[in-house]
Amino acid sequence: MRRFIVTLSDSLHTVARYATIGALCVMFLTVMTQVLARYVFSSPPVWTEDVARYMMVWTGLLGATLSFKTRTDAVLLDSVFPDRPSVLGTLAEAIRSAAILCFTLPVLYFCFIGLRGGFAKGYLARQAGLTADTLGIQMVWIVSAVPLAITVILIHLAARWADDTPITTKSETEIQ
Repeated sequence: MRRFIVTLSDSLHTVARYATIGALCVMFLTVMTQVLARYVFSSPPVWTEDVARYMMVWTGLLGATLSFKTRTDAVLLDSVFPDRPSVLGTLAEAIRSAAILCFTLPVLYFCFIGLRGGFAKGYLARQAGLTADTLGIQMVWIVSAVPLAITVILIHLAARWADDTPITTKSETEIQ
């Protein structure tokens, strides 16, 4: 089971990396299309700004999963508890994990369940009733990046717990 979780995390990391690169390329192309159409042809398409904005959301959220997996995110308590395989390192990792769970679990819960309970009042259900004006698609396809990114981060966290390789700091890897 440990190997499965680590392999799943690695596979999701690869998929998220390619999806992030794709979203970033689409965002760049739509912005360049808008700039070209606006300043060369004086007639920008109305959809380019929304596509660029939505791709930025997907890029940011998927990018967060990438930085979490590679531990290049803003790691809590590095100055207090250095990353070393010791009692303090284990305590710091437990505190980090608790902080991550305190943030991600309520966000994931309220993506599906409303404040008074029920799936009909959850964030995704509310967004399913809205349509992007310029694109004509349901907003749920755009905001589904939130629960997807949270789920991937939770799988990466489970892989951290399951992986038994020691944690090394940047200074330790630079020395070697």
